[in-house]
Amino acid sequence: MTIAQPLPSYLVQRYHGWKATAYQENKTWYRRLASEGQRPRAMVISCCDSRVHVTSIFGADQGEFFIHRNIANLVPPYEPDGDHHGTSAAVEYAVTVLKVAHLIVLGHSQCGGVQGCIDMCKGKAPELEAKESFVGRWMDILRPKFDSVADIEDATQQARSFEHQAVLASLDNLMTFPFVADAVADGSLTLHGLWTDIGEGGLEYYDPDAGRFIAV
Repeated sequence: MTIAQPLPSYLVQRYHGWKATAYQENKTWYRRLASEGQRPRAMVISCCDSRVHVTSIFGADQGEFFIHRNIANLVPPYEPDGDHHGTSAAVEYAVTVLKVAHLIVLGHSQCGGVQGCIDMCKGKAPELEAKESFVGRWMDILRPKFDSVADIEDATQQARSFEHQAVLASLDNLMTFPFVADAVADGSLTLHGLWTDIGEGGLEYYDPDAGRFIAV
């Protein structure tokens, strides 16, 4: 027995619209992707947030990005015996099999996961503290970074700074993976930290020399 149901009619209509237009106009390209396999130039680790449209931001076509999404665009540290294998598996595949040249961590404004971590750190989210909270245990990855923003009084600025910290924490954790560190060392892989403002359409990148995020 299964509880799966047919697609809602509006999604079926959208699919048929895509098949008749975008697919039909690029059929050769889709068939080439299918027969030759994927060769993405970059991996993007972004948040699950539906407002973050990775391919639209960069005008990317199918086959350009290997995309992994999770709550608050986090990468856990390298822990072969740990519990967070979904993201780690995606990173391993991108770096060791697909040989991507760039690995981008993309954070964003008004991130619910980051705000949840702030609330948890302030003792305002007992539901996230519960052992059975998947979101809470995932946000434990970011929790150690809260001290860096704890003294910021303005809530909006605190959230934005912590969103930046989520990107930096992920970049730091990426370098704990031996195959990532080796690829960075030999120059075959570069890491990038980005943050996008949903409402304004802004994009910032982390500049290690300046020690801060700078508008693109």
